[in-house]
Amino acid sequence: MPTVLIYPLAALAEIAGCFAIWAWWRGASILWLLPGIVSLALFGWLLAQVEAGFAGRAYAAYGGVYIAASLFWMWSAEGQRPDVWDIAGACLCLIGAAVILLAPRAG
Repeated sequence: MPTVLIYPLAALAEIAGCFAIWAWWRGASILWLLPGIVSLALFGWLLAQVEAGFAGRAYAAYGGVYIAASLFWMWSAEGQRPDVWDIAGACLCLIGAAVILLAPRAG
């Protein structure tokens, strides 16, 4: 599976899992924990599929995708539209992620 597909899927799994735990912590049923834990396990598995020489590099690049996905979650799941500063920041993070992933490296 290509990285360009893995990162958004991993972000969705991580955000959904964290949201489930967040909801439970704030009073939702304990049953929210089961899909939350499954989702976080899926997140870990997906991120492990990224072809990168070092885990730290894969995680660093993922961070930019996570930021953009979090803002999309805020908009789609929570009904709060990102403002221009949110979008500008997310674009900067995605550019940084692309530099990390696509930079030519020796050996």
